[in-house]
Amino acid sequence: MSKHIFITGGVVSSLGKGITSASLAMLLKNRGYRVAIQKFDPYLNVNPGSMSPFQHGEVYVTDDGVETDLDLGHYERFTGVPCNRTSSYTTGRIYKSVIDRDAAGGYNGKTVQIIPHITDEIKAAIRSAAGPEVDILITEIGGTAGDIESHPYLEAIRQFKHEAGAGNAMFIHLTLVPYIKAAGELKTKPSQQSVAILRNIGIVPDVLVCRAEVPMEQEHRDKLALFCNVAKDMVIEELDVSHTIYEVPLELARHQLDTKVLQMLQLPAGRPDLTGWEEIIHRVVHPDRTCLVAIVGQSPATRDAYKSVYEALAHAGIAARAKVRTLAIDADEVAARMAELETADALVIPDGYGVRGAAGQIAAIKFARERDIPFLGIGFGMHCMVIEAARNILGRSAEEANSLIVKTLPAHSRLGAYPCALAPGSAAAKAYDDAPRVSERHRRHDEIDASFAADYERAGLRVSGASPDGSLVEMMEMPAKRFFIGCQFHPEFKSRPDLAHPLFRALVSAALR
Repeated sequence: MSKHIFITGGVVSSLGKGITSASLAMLLKNRGYRVAIQKFDPYLNVNPGSMSPFQHGEVYVTDDGVETDLDLGHYERFTGVPCNRTSSYTTGRIYKSVIDRDAAGGYNGKTVQIIPHITDEIKAAIRSAAGPEVDILITEIGGTAGDIESHPYLEAIRQFKHEAGAGNAMFIHLTLVPYIKAAGELKTKPSQQSVAILRNIGIVPDVLVCRAEVPMEQEHRDKLALFCNVAKDMVIEELDVSHTIYEVPLELARHQLDTKVLQMLQLPAGRPDLTGWEEIIHRVVHPDRTCLVAIVGQSPATRDAYKSVYEALAHAGIAARAKVRTLAIDADEVAARMAELETADALVIPDGYGVRGAAGQIAAIKFARERDIPFLGIGFGMHCMVIEAARNILGRSAEEANSLIVKTLPAHSRLGAYPCALAPGSAAAKAYDDAPRVSERHRRHDEIDASFAADYERAGLRVSGASPDGSLVEMMEMPAKRFFIGCQFHPEFKSRPDLAHPLFRALVSAALR
């Protein structure tokens, strides 16, 4: 039987429940437990893939082809445990399942209600991510205590803990202890209020994790313990970290959160070994060298829209013992910011959301190609790479380049992990340590047209990765350049701080040279 940890948030959103959940999961996995994480998002969208990345953040894709919230990227990066379709549920998906079942006569004419039908569906979703292969399941509840759309989830987890029995489930509440600069004081009242909301519906947190800018005093812990009905040693401080989010597990371990959680779940603590993670932090804090990578995309300064790209660059820096600084340039501003682009040691064109800014991205690629600046194009970034070569090397018109190079896939376009066969001796194969075949995650509806291979070769391009049957182009490169590669897939989704993705690692190595 899986043990369950439910993590809720209070006071304000964006407190870092996802990173806290991922950090705790990493610590528990480090102690030898098989851990899984899932998230419930309270919005009514059935599929996060339909939401604007500039409002909600990037759409993260799992191996099994599910479009999810960006927090699942944190889960995978911290734990190395792949997520799947049971790891992400939205209110829209929960309600749609119930409505579809009712339409099919599954409720035998009964009146369908929030309780028990919606809450039962939520509990079934929790159980879907548990099982004999999972020792501990961490379930993050999106939103904050008091949000009207979160109430069914809170009621469901209240019921779930009651049904699971003592020692099998617990509640962790992440809250903010704000520092009022004018008064020079930390304030506990907001945390008391959010816990009071939970207690009104029958949830009493077992652990209080307190986000704070400055260290808490004992009087703050005593007050929170008294008014929130939490044991004093279960009030855990989570200070803002100095250098990287990957410091958070060490901060939580310093306060023995993982030990206390295991005690509450009646599980042996085991022996932690955090030396590998400490080495990651050491490399971040004490890099040997530095490089600058330009990211030219659609509003790349909105970092959450390209979260995994930024993280993958940081991972490559960790592998190279280097600090990778980033320069975000909006694709529509390339002409005006060309002087800044000239200072970059490498260029990344990430996937796009529509075609806005394509002209600026093509101009940036031309600049990099002519100056032999290391380049990585992802998804639409590879398409722009091919279009740039067709226009500026082959002399094709914009219309010819667009119509001849890119074709739209049928409605069953690829989403999730697919195999890619690498050309022997190519830069792509070398980046993957000469592996003949790799598996990468996709999220696009159009592809490079493989029937124009002769045109690509005349432009100095080489197909260096393809689907195993050779029908779909997966990767292209310019062999004459130091590092000039485009890929159809999203390598950033498989990068981790302890295992940088080969393409990002090779890009940063070329930039450092």
